[in-house]
Amino acid sequence: MTTEVTVPEFGESIHDVRLIRWFKKEGDQVRQDEDLAEIESEKATIVLPAPQAGRLAQILVSGGEDAKVGQVIGRIEAVSAGAGAAKSPVSPASPGSDGVPSPSQVQEKSPAKETNVARADRVSPAAGPDARRALREHRLSAEEVAAEAARERLTRDDVEQYAKEHAAPAPQAQPPKATLPATKAALVEAERVEELVPMSPLRRRIAARLVQAQQEGALLTTVNEIDMSAVVGLRKKYGEPFQKQHDVRLGFMSFFVSAAVDALRHFPAINSEVRGNDIVYKKYYDIGIAVGTERGLVVPVVRGADRLSLSELERQIAELARRARDNRLVPADLTGGTFTITNGGIYGSLLSTPIVNPPQSAILGLHAIQDRPAAVDGQVVVRPLMYVALTYDHRVVDGGEAVSFLRRIKEQIEDPLRMFIDV
Repeated sequence: MTTEVTVPEFGESIHDVRLIRWFKKEGDQVRQDEDLAEIESEKATIVLPAPQAGRLAQILVSGGEDAKVGQVIGRIEAVSAGAGAAKSPVSPASPGSDGVPSPSQVQEKSPAKETNVARADRVSPAAGPDARRALREHRLSAEEVAAEAARERLTRDDVEQYAKEHAAPAPQAQPPKATLPATKAALVEAERVEELVPMSPLRRRIAARLVQAQQEGALLTTVNEIDMSAVVGLRKKYGEPFQKQHDVRLGFMSFFVSAAVDALRHFPAINSEVRGNDIVYKKYYDIGIAVGTERGLVVPVVRGADRLSLSELERQIAELARRARDNRLVPADLTGGTFTITNGGIYGSLLSTPIVNPPQSAILGLHAIQDRPAAVDGQVVVRPLMYVALTYDHRVVDGGEAVSFLRRIKEQIEDPLRMFIDV
């Protein structure tokens, strides 16, 4: 029986996708639900599981090519246990009169002569996120590396070692040809190399939304500075017991999500959107957290952030970030946010003006924490300070509301107890 592999639904508005790569080659054995292919849409990148066990009989769309939702991109042929054994290239030795296999049979069994089909018959090895990134960087398959590593779960070191051992030899130096000396202009021209790379669906979507935000909104940014001493002190004092109790690290983002939810309650226009000639005020708080990935910035959403504790927020944020970097997000993870927080500080940014994520009305940008001099009670002291920026749509948010919103967040972060006693 043959099963068709088709492009799944990504959402109502998505019709075109790009097949990034296949994890298997034609003729390879696959298990049901094993990673089969990686597909990118304008909203997310997903890993497509094998719909059934068998042999990948045909690949109809190659890696790097575009496809339509519902299009058949490959076929899997069911293989019975008996058939799999019959196709194995290594047959049992047929002992002669003395019970010793022939030299040709010994040669067939040698690991050095193992064929691709024999490799495919084995269980595909597992690979962690670091190992999978290394496989993509070196354009290797897990099966290639596992054939020599002899492990059930590959590590990044296994991949790097394999890539090092199988690197293409450096080309031999050729004696110089007797040619006329190159002119300076010719040398400069030879160095002006260009590479044409098609824009991915995700990158096209990011570009379109950024342009949409600039064209449709009246965007303005206001900035404030926050003394992070209180939160830094709490993390230093309670970070270790918090992680032991909840099995998740206590970060800064959960404090800012909680402070943002509190401020959104006080300034509902910032939790709204323009819909035609109407303003829609959201009475719920689904907070988008921007995550940088290999293929661009995505914004998975923490649902019902107002109902979550610090540990629940940290756990959800960490899980969404992990799935984003492993290309495991689904379209539902990326839709419906009411407000977004982006943290450029992890890249060392001191100050920036983030762009609103349409159709939302505002976005909060966090930045690097730096020890800087500050005036406290008439004295100059060194404190860990962070600039925060709120970009907002001036069509629905007044300047006074935006400044007050940011000041509310500043007050909550500088005195976190306020968030728990609601003042």
